[in-house]
Parts: sequence; structure tokens; C-alpha cells
Amino acid sequence: MEIIRLNATDPIDMNGIQENATAIGFFDGLHRGHLNVIKKMMKIAEEKQLKKAVMTFDPHPSVVLNPKHQRTTYLTPLEIKLDMLEEMGVDYVFVVNFSSNLAKLEPDEFVQKYIIGAKVKELVSGFDYTYGRKGQGNTTTLNKYDEFNMTTVGKYALTDEKVSTTSIQHKLAEGDLEQANIELGRTYTITGVVVQGEKRGRTIGFPTANIEASYKYFLPKNGVYSVTLKVHSTGKIHKGVGNIGVKPTFHDDIVKPIIEVHLFDFNETIYGESVTIYFHHYLRPEVKYEGIGPLVEQMEIDRENAKKLLEDID
Repeated sequence: MEIIRLNATDPIDMNGIQENATAIGFFDGLHRGHLNVIKKMMKIAEEKQLKKAVMTFDPHPSVVLNPKHQRTTYLTPLEIKLDMLEEMGVDYVFVVNFSSNLAKLEPDEFVQKYIIGAKVKELVSGFDYTYGRKGQGNTTTLNKYDEFNMTTVGKYALTDEKVSTTSIQHKLAEGDLEQANIELGRTYTITGVVVQGEKRGRTIGFPTANIEASYKYFLPKNGVYSVTLKVHSTGKIHKGVGNIGVKPTFHDDIVKPIIEVHLFDFNETIYGESVTIYFHHYLRPEVKYEGIGPLVEQMEIDRENAKKLLEDID
């Protein structure tokens, strides 16, 4: 897969790029709705014998357009998104830097530079895609060009609610992990590195791996989860119980949530290892306990509950 990075101030060098079918959008989460658009692009590309391409943006447009509500964390950070698109068999990914200069482009300027200039012959987007200055361009205006064909994919909904990144974020924030995973079409994951922690867990019978997220992930609600953890160097997957939170029983001053995982029947040292956490079930919110005794008692219950929930997961 070839990654082509583009920005509004530099000319596009498309030497070597072949005519392609392109799915365009931000695609944070690569959820079921996004996959519907990408699968449609791939079907058209195969029928027309074109290269398969995705055009995405970095950072999220809200960083430029909506500073009061800008989105700086992601369900699928760019690096993870690129890995997933490569696994899908995409040939090209056009990563367009979303900057103030890009936001100023008139709709036709955007199309001439980024669509026609990128040798796009078949363009596929969701029904609500907009582009150009103040979002003046839309799927209707994209249909007016002779240089490429435009295909619009309708709303994807599991119920009456459209499947969207915002909807999934809200469900993760509320602890509705099951529904979030259904809308994603996969288990929510966070990739990171095992780092040194306070090592308090081992003194109370619950050694934990502290995970420092490698990218700017959207964190689910603080609380306890049943999880599996993949150690990249070995490829092995281990079951466990995870916690996202600020350790209120021991601290009053932690602001940034910490990710910890206690693995069942595991006694290896994995500091520095790259890992991926898979969040399967939300068990309970984070609670401040009056001492270690009640905390340990609850952790025993959490461990047994997680073991039962993970019985059918390989």
C-alpha cells in the first residue's frame, strides 16, 4: 500500500499514481458505516479495473473549524487506520493535511486539486459528505463533474440511529461498551507499551501491567473491564481484567486516567513490550474504597466475573 501525503500549499506530484476508485471521508473508527463506503469503492474498483484508494484527513477538521469542540483523540488514530486499510487490500491512501489553508479552498479548487488531480475516476462517499470553504460542496455538487463518476452511499443504521463515530464515542463514554462494539463491528482496542507503575498490585495479589497508549486514543469510561491483551512480540493473547482510572483509593491528585491490566495465570515480565488491549465487557465504574481490604475483595469479584465473561473468547 502506498501512502501519499498532501497539503494545500504544495503541488500534487502524481507521477506513478494510476487511475483509481477512491472512498473519501475522515473514517475515524472504520466502523460499519465507513466499511460500507469502502466496500462499495472496492467493488467498483474491481469492476472497472482501477486501483483501490482511500482519501482521509489529518488532523480532524474540528481542530481548524470548531476550536471550542475540537476532536484531538480518536477511535482509530491515523497510524492504526493505515494498518487496517492495508489489511483490507487498499492500494493508495491519500492523507490530506487539514489546515486553515485547506479550509479556505473553494469547492471547485478542492475537486480540481485533490480529486481530479489525484486521478480519481470513481469517487465514493457517505451521503452527508461535505467539502470546500464553509462546507459548501456536497454530494450533489460532486455529481456535476465529467472527469469522474460519483457514488453516494446511504445512511447505515442498526436501529433508527445512524451509526457514527460520535455515537460510538458517546457509548464508550457512558460505559455502553457492548453497543459501541456492535456499531464498530469489532472489539474496541488500544495499542500501547507496558511501562513501569507503582508495583502496588503485586503486594496485594493483583500484579498489573501499566499501559501507556501509543497514540491519542479516545478512552472509554473510567472503570473496570474484561479484556484480552495481545503481546506483539509473541503474538500470544492473554485474558484479564482491566482498569481505566485515577486510582482514587490511593490518590487524590491524578488527573490523566491510567490504563492497567491484571492478566490471569501470568507471571512474565513484559516491560517495554508493545501490546494491544481488547475491551470486551464493561463491569463497573471506578470506586474509591476505604482501605485496601474492601478493594481487594471487590477485585476478586471482578476477576471471577471477567473470567466467566471471557470463557467463550479465544
